[in-house]
Amino acid sequence: MPKSPCHHKTECAHCSLRELCLPVGFRADDFRQLDDLIRQSRRLKKGEHLFHAGENFVSLYAVRTGFFKTAVGTQDGRDQVTGFFMSGELMGMDGIYANRHTCDAVALEDGEVCELPFDCLEELGRRLPLLHTHFMRLMSREIVRDQSVMLLLGNMRAEERLAAFLLNLSQRLHARGFAANDFILRMSREEIGSFLGLKLETVSRTLSRFNQEGWIAVEHKHIRLLRPHALQDLVSGYESRSRNSITRI
Repeated sequence: MPKSPCHHKTECAHCSLRELCLPVGFRADDFRQLDDLIRQSRRLKKGEHLFHAGENFVSLYAVRTGFFKTAVGTQDGRDQVTGFFMSGELMGMDGIYANRHTCDAVALEDGEVCELPFDCLEELGRRLPLLHTHFMRLMSREIVRDQSVMLLLGNMRAEERLAAFLLNLSQRLHARGFAANDFILRMSREEIGSFLGLKLETVSRTLSRFNQEGWIAVEHKHIRLLRPHALQDLVSGYESRSRNSITRI
């Protein structure tokens, strides 16, 4: 499979995402060792695969720019979206267990990733305990995120799922220095529905309802959160119901 063209990499010490990707307390020599490990960054065009399900697992990938999705094929031939990734987040951890990727990773727009060969990363982690601990925390974060998705797909109503999705996206963008309440959806409504376990029509209808209520403003993929507290109230309503259910049990 042909690879995308590479270009000269940005050193980790000078990367704008260093606080998101790397542990606090790294020294200059630590950065030099990590720079020696990282392969040249890869640029991908919209729609291009970073890796495919079934491929041998070799590396983790830190997103520098762009948005990506992961998806698995279902028995009826559909793609089930399992996650969305943005700058400062790590992809490829699905392959660690069996040394083989279990999902596809696809660029939702033109983007760039830094490739981290896993064998070298393990060796460097033994020499740099801060790095080892940091990657353990990143993996733990992915477990927590998966648990959150399970809650979304479990008992939440459609409007609660979509409200939680928009709020989560807002928080992640804000952590990266972007506007929290004014952003462009890089994924389609169909992809959002696949991720949330909702039909395309339900996603579109719910966004329209939020727009009519004055909670958000929607113009194609441009979203403005006008009353994020109203969306939070929806999610909090689910949490309140869950607590009441546990109390009754």
